[in-house]
Amino acid sequence: MSDKMGSKKFQPYIPASKSLPELTATAIILGIILSILFGAANAYLGLKVGLTVSASIPAAVISMGILRGIFRRDSILENNIVQTMTTAGEALGAGAVFTIPALFMMGVDINQIMLVFIVLTGGFLGVFMMVPLRRMLIVNEHETLPYPEGTACAEVLKTGEKGGGAQAKTRCIWFWGRCLVKVLTDGFKVFRSDVQTGIYNFQNAFIGTQIYPALLGVGFIIGPKIAGQMVAGGLMASLVLIPAIAFFGAGSSDVIFPASEALKNLDASMIWDNYIRYIGAGAVAAGGLITLAKTMPAIVQTLRSTMVGLNKNKGQKMLEIERTDKDIPMKWVLIGITVLIVIIAFDPFTNVGIIGALAIAIFGFLFVTVASRIVGIVGSSSSPVSGMTIATLLIVAIAYKSFGYSGTEGIVLTLTVAAIVCTALAVAGDISQDLKTGYLVGGTPWKQQVAMMIGVIASGLVMGYILTLLDNAYGMGSEALPAPKAALMKILAEGILNGNLPWTLIFIGVSIAIVIEFLGMNSLVFAVGLYLPLNISATVMFGGFVRLIVNQVIKRKKDKEKEVRIERGTLFASGLIAGESLLGVIIAFVISINPNIIPTEYLLSNQWLPFLVFLIVCTLLYFSTVPKKKKA
Repeated sequence: MSDKMGSKKFQPYIPASKSLPELTATAIILGIILSILFGAANAYLGLKVGLTVSASIPAAVISMGILRGIFRRDSILENNIVQTMTTAGEALGAGAVFTIPALFMMGVDINQIMLVFIVLTGGFLGVFMMVPLRRMLIVNEHETLPYPEGTACAEVLKTGEKGGGAQAKTRCIWFWGRCLVKVLTDGFKVFRSDVQTGIYNFQNAFIGTQIYPALLGVGFIIGPKIAGQMVAGGLMASLVLIPAIAFFGAGSSDVIFPASEALKNLDASMIWDNYIRYIGAGAVAAGGLITLAKTMPAIVQTLRSTMVGLNKNKGQKMLEIERTDKDIPMKWVLIGITVLIVIIAFDPFTNVGIIGALAIAIFGFLFVTVASRIVGIVGSSSSPVSGMTIATLLIVAIAYKSFGYSGTEGIVLTLTVAAIVCTALAVAGDISQDLKTGYLVGGTPWKQQVAMMIGVIASGLVMGYILTLLDNAYGMGSEALPAPKAALMKILAEGILNGNLPWTLIFIGVSIAIVIEFLGMNSLVFAVGLYLPLNISATVMFGGFVRLIVNQVIKRKKDKEKEVRIERGTLFASGLIAGESLLGVIIAFVISINPNIIPTEYLLSNQWLPFLVFLIVCTLLYFSTVPKKKKA
């Protein structure tokens, strides 16, 4: 089948008539390793900051560095398979950490089989449900849906094809060389990673930051506008809400729910824990639902287009389709989805029952369709996965409550259903970008879809262990791993099924999100900043500030040079994120073996040393964008 946007047929980089090594043993082994590594890194990042990043471009760079630079293999389609598997793994990690950690926070007795079941069923549903949408969204709407990450990844692969393995190998080396700070701060405890100070004559107000390079990388990637809105939320909490509560409660001996102590005895951290996190939860929930509501026209259009597209593709024989347009046969896709839903309905691990299975089938297909289309317009990072998961959770919680479920049982069932749907959405959105990459470079769709399932299996089999490891080392919901999205899911599920939410605080947060939306800002981003500790959002802002400087410097440059500088900075930032996140998992593993091996006190207590290190990392991030001068 051809792409007929007008009369001209689209020609991929590798034409359908040409076959190159693709789903090879080397690609599968390397893809499995990277899917596990990036799945772990994205899980850590999601727990730390509540945001995740796409691994397509970093995976493509690493793939080229290893396959071309080390193994001397030159198939662009083999590189594409590796990045596809890697993205499937990191997407699974992203979906898991937005929901499953809530079960850890509740102290529920979770076994590894249950965790593996949740992430694998969600991941497979995301892949299977995306298969019938590929031809409609990727092929038929090639000119109207850009899929930004997928298109950028295709350009990286094609650039590597032209530039050879030496350049990719060099990028790979510096890509992984950015993790020294994490070792010195959280590993050997040489100096502190966070700096925080109060403000003179401003009761309980505070400002601070952390020197975690991963957060700088996140800020550079999302840009100054989003990073600025995020830190605005943090400043709202630390400079407005907390001081206001402290001021009005300074002389009060009353104990106001949900706190268990008198207001006058609460310091800034206790005010945040007892009041601000509920305000933040209300703001995040409202921001997610507002984002979802804003995409409703796209949702309606997507569902209408899906039905039309599926009807057009009926009766097409596999033999009539070119290599670059062959999907997994629909027969096997429908069998796979049906088997998964039946297993979910009657499995003994989660016990979600028929109610949960029907909810997963309905919301899974509805929101997978939406996610796959939305990421084609705004990219994976801006996809309203949180909003769709919140909507699922609220409806499912009400359904379970109406059938008599309550307490811990009802909460666990609700969170389990939301976790499966959330994982399916995250996987479907990210692999949509990969299928776009494959379409542009000339990959074989069914081979990519098989690679996605292998990546899901590889990451899914270890994801439960990784989450358990991180919980044992740092504690889910702690300052080290706030897990903001999962904490929100827990608060909402408990509040609906137990009826014990401090609704006034929730509605204050909702009102703040609405006001922010009317001001023309992104209410969800602001709300995440409001919910997270200021130290995190402030560091993200510094990364955005570096991106702002780069933007100003290159404003008058040629378009090609602009692209090169942003691409180099993005790769460096991705290295900061991946290096630190993976080391966070490694340190957690070391702690699980011997908790006493990590020092309990910092060797150097000087408050200015972290600022100096922070300045050095920011400077390196800026200069990473400067292209190397070509030798004469």
